[in-house]
Amino acid sequence: MNVLVAYASRFGSTRGIAECIAEKLQQQETPAEARPVEAAGDLDGYDAFVVGSAVFAGHWMEEATEFVRQHRSALASRPVWLFSSGPIGAMAKKHEPADPKGIAKLKRAIGPRDHRVFFGAWDRGKLDRGTLGLAERIVAKRFLPEGDWRDWREIEAWATGIALALTAPRTVPR
Repeated sequence: MNVLVAYASRFGSTRGIAECIAEKLQQQETPAEARPVEAAGDLDGYDAFVVGSAVFAGHWMEEATEFVRQHRSALASRPVWLFSSGPIGAMAKKHEPADPKGIAKLKRAIGPRDHRVFFGAWDRGKLDRGTLGLAERIVAKRFLPEGDWRDWREIEAWATGIALALTAPRTVPR
C-alpha cells in the first residue's frame, strides 16, 4: 500500500502533523510520503490517502477543500482518512476539538474511514509578515497565543491505526 499524506498548511503546524503521520506509516512498513495538496501530482500511484488541513475561522483551507473536490472519484474509490489541525491556546486546553464547518459535506463526498481533529501550534518567530494582510497581522500579533498544543502520541497512535487498517487481511463475506 503506497500512501499519500496530502496537506494544506499555512504556517507549518499542519505540515508537521502530516510529516509525522507519513514517518509513522513508514516505520510500520507502509510506504508513505507527505506532500502539500498543490504539489500532490497524479494520484494514480497511490493506494490510500490521508488528507489534512489547517483550520482557520472554523474552515479547512480552500486549497485542501479544492483538492478533495478535484480528486473526489480517486479519493472515494480508495481508503482515505482526513485530519484537521486547528484549536490552539485556551480552545486547546478547555474544549474538545470540533469538526470544521464544511467537513460533513467532504465526508459525504468521499466516505473517509475517519476524521480526526488535532490541536495546532503557533510560533510568531516563524511568521513571514509579508504574506499576511493587515487584519491577519493584527490578529497574529494581538490575539493568537504562542505555543504547541499538538499531542504527538495521539497523532502517532492514529497513524499506527491507519497502518494496521491498511495491512489487515480483508475478509470476504460468504
